[in-house]
Amino acid sequence: MSTVEEVDPGKRGGMQRVLDTIERVGNKVPHPALIFLALCVLVIIASHVLYLTGASVTTEVSEPQTVQGEVTESGGSTYPSIEYPLTGDKQPGAYEVHTEKITAESLLTAKGIAFIFTSAVDNFNDFGVVAVILVAMLGVGVAEQSGLIAALIRKMVKVAPRSMITFIIVLLGGISSVASDAGYLVLIPLGAAAFASLGRHPLAGIAAAYAGVSAAFFVNILITPADGIITEVTNEMIGLVNPNLELNVTHNFFFSIGSTIFCAIVMTIVTERLLEPRLGKLDPSEAGEEAAVDERLTPEQEALESRGLRFSVIYLLVAVAIVVLLTVFPGAPLRNHETGEIFGTSPLMSSLLFIISILFLAAGLGYGRGAKSLIGSTKVIGAIEKTYAGLGSLIFLMLIIAQFIAYFNYSNIARIAAVGLADLLEQAHVGPLLLLIGFILLVLVVDLIMPGVIPKWAILAPIFIPLFYRLGIAPQTVVAAYRVGDGPMNVITPLMVYLPFIVLTCQRYQKKAGMGTVVSMMLPYTGIVLVTWTIFFVVWYLLGIPLGPGAPVHLH
Repeated sequence: MSTVEEVDPGKRGGMQRVLDTIERVGNKVPHPALIFLALCVLVIIASHVLYLTGASVTTEVSEPQTVQGEVTESGGSTYPSIEYPLTGDKQPGAYEVHTEKITAESLLTAKGIAFIFTSAVDNFNDFGVVAVILVAMLGVGVAEQSGLIAALIRKMVKVAPRSMITFIIVLLGGISSVASDAGYLVLIPLGAAAFASLGRHPLAGIAAAYAGVSAAFFVNILITPADGIITEVTNEMIGLVNPNLELNVTHNFFFSIGSTIFCAIVMTIVTERLLEPRLGKLDPSEAGEEAAVDERLTPEQEALESRGLRFSVIYLLVAVAIVVLLTVFPGAPLRNHETGEIFGTSPLMSSLLFIISILFLAAGLGYGRGAKSLIGSTKVIGAIEKTYAGLGSLIFLMLIIAQFIAYFNYSNIARIAAVGLADLLEQAHVGPLLLLIGFILLVLVVDLIMPGVIPKWAILAPIFIPLFYRLGIAPQTVVAAYRVGDGPMNVITPLMVYLPFIVLTCQRYQKKAGMGTVVSMMLPYTGIVLVTWTIFFVVWYLLGIPLGPGAPVHLH
């Protein structure tokens, strides 16, 4: 019999009252777009207040050296060239450090108002995040619309050994964050069905899948669209303190892979050692009317799915072979044209997000052709259009975030705050590791009311990337800490958009299940994943293991 019971409203304990308060407050939080509009107004007002009070800081900044060159014109050439002296201290591409006084700039002066009106298009046009979204979702969207993602999840759950089913479901949940809708909408019901078929409590299967998809959402063994977006936002902020430094999408790749596997192991232990003993056996009398509904595919559908998966493998191998041919041979287009290296600063590394999108596109097209779910160019274009149509609200949010970041940068609030906070922290002699742990806890709190990976980072990055850089903490390490803080609270926040769907899925197996049922199941995941993952991060930091290719833990 299930031990998950509905709490009597008249006998609610302290934790239940806390959760009720979080739910009431969370329901009053407006749409993220309205939040960023309010932040834009706040920045405008704050910039004028700081301008009137003469707020300023003095700091050291690095800027490109000015080099006097001689203009020469070659015979028959339309374009002149510039020759630089071969001797001397100043060379093109070099940077010099000097002291600069940073003052607050008002957005309510004539100059500031002119900036607001004249820069709106450029702010959005120069915000690389939008282009990253469109490129990344091209391939992922086709793979999802063709049914490939759902088919892979079904197939892997079906062939998994009984003793490994929990780990497989959790790990699949982590991998499915590359196409989050598939993880929530496909894997969670499948987790329940898989557990029920093995005689285990289906709510434990729901919890395992939900934890896998959401509690470590921002880590994966693959490069995801979110990685590209966060990288672009981070580079925008790095440019404030070091224009010569730029991250690529692999800057946390090693840490992300390690975290995905580590968190999957932890969540498996929580499911099997803590949650399942608490839930016990399902009482059939408590099941909802739809619990017995079987969503298995018909033999014809299974045959088409298997055929689609075979075709997807063939298409994927062909795409991989093309990339390999463009990379491995000396002088290949995707090698560094000067050094010949494949990794580091090569075109291969710079185009990883595009390559991954193409691989997903190829696999999706192969599956669509084999499973007959995407036959003909019209259906393929329709799948792409459907994917992009679903991005409308996100692109609108990006438009507003672009203005917010531009206003923030123009006003110099971020630089003044970063320098001021850095000075205070330097005087307090707080170690980098303690600062990073504090940052993880801050992200955790913010995540309770703003679960989205991108909106949250758009608020935190302008402050903490320049601040931590000044304190000698590498941007890639700050992003790694952000990943740790971003996930654990996702599974218990009432603001999770898929929470109603998860509650409905639970009610198929337990009629009286509600939000309290889901939150009470997921609380152990939040606490244990947070503590163990933070320890994992601390150990990784102390050992100095690179976070990704060419991305050391410590700032050099």
